[in-house]
Amino acid sequence: MRKPALLILADGTVFRGGSFGYHAPVAASLAPGAMPQGSGEVVFNTGMCGYHETLTDPSYTGQIVAMTYPLIGNYGASPDWNEGGPEQGIRRKEIKVSGFAVRELYDGPVPAGRLSLEEFLQRWEIPGICGIDTRRLTLRLRDGGSSSGLILGLPEGEKDFPPKHIERALEFLAAYPSMEGRNLIGDVGTREAQIINPNGTPHFVLIDYGIKGGIIRGFTRLGVKLTLLPGSADAALVLAHKPDAVFLSNGPGDPATLGPQIAMSARLIAQHIPLFGICLGHQIIAHAAGGKTYKLPFGHHGVNNPVVDLRTGKVFVTSQNHGFAVDENSLPGNLKVWMRNANDSTVEGLYHETENLMCVQFHPEACPGPQDTAWIIGEFVRRAVEAKKRKSSAG
Repeated sequence: MRKPALLILADGTVFRGGSFGYHAPVAASLAPGAMPQGSGEVVFNTGMCGYHETLTDPSYTGQIVAMTYPLIGNYGASPDWNEGGPEQGIRRKEIKVSGFAVRELYDGPVPAGRLSLEEFLQRWEIPGICGIDTRRLTLRLRDGGSSSGLILGLPEGEKDFPPKHIERALEFLAAYPSMEGRNLIGDVGTREAQIINPNGTPHFVLIDYGIKGGIIRGFTRLGVKLTLLPGSADAALVLAHKPDAVFLSNGPGDPATLGPQIAMSARLIAQHIPLFGICLGHQIIAHAAGGKTYKLPFGHHGVNNPVVDLRTGKVFVTSQNHGFAVDENSLPGNLKVWMRNANDSTVEGLYHETENLMCVQFHPEACPGPQDTAWIIGEFVRRAVEAKKRKSSAG
């Protein structure tokens, strides 16, 4: 019998379930302005598998993730599947989400050498809740939009939640900051420059706003030399490494808050440096070119999101994790829509008519998800190689 727990949304919706993983915060511990583990923006992920990669994706920082697939945990957890990048200089916390919600938690045996899902959450002090109606939760988030939420634990000695505990939780959530307006890149990513595959070519500088390991592997498989720089890097530091191209990574939070990162990208565009990006990097590039972003009602989180390549008419199934999107009406005339979401027509990719600039909102490296768009990282590399050849010929 699991100890009772509640998932409470800011609008007062309550989901009753059982506690698993690390113990959730109790009502008496909730302090104004605090953001304990087990609190955050509640989003749903539609993947049928890949829960380990979801838990370790830095873009989920500050969020409680609810899985729509009903049975989660049946193959355990392995560090080999971690998606966090090489976070040198800070404590490497493998799980990035703030909380985890599932319908049915598998608690049987897992293959030798793996942890159970519950053990994995316990190791990294992440609260979970199981046994809730995830279908009702998903419909609530789809119809009403993402919401701040809290996994509330039951204090020792209590058998149930008195109304005053729920009232205190709702007071806490009423003051909880929205994801809109939050800068979270300081919570993830490397703190020091790192060289990966030093003998490779071409040379990419990767700006780490919370980069996924799959992106790094995608570049190194193609023989690229990578210089990984912190998200605080400015244009002078980037250019000092003499890159053939610059790549802006995925990451958490609101892109509109990243003034220095947008200014850095704008300077690179002005100096005609080949510039590419994924997810948050895509949004930063849009801002740097003069565009804007906006908060989606419930975002795109899953591995089955269809996008259309407007130049070829081909449709790809993609892996996505984002709560913001580029405002197409804000884009300057020379920045064109390359990819579009087939479900809601949001912008999924951009290219520039005259600059060597391309970016996508989705994750071509997947991890988890389909490999339909893995070729896009190769396209970034091909463009960098061509630009390097042109520069050599001109110089």
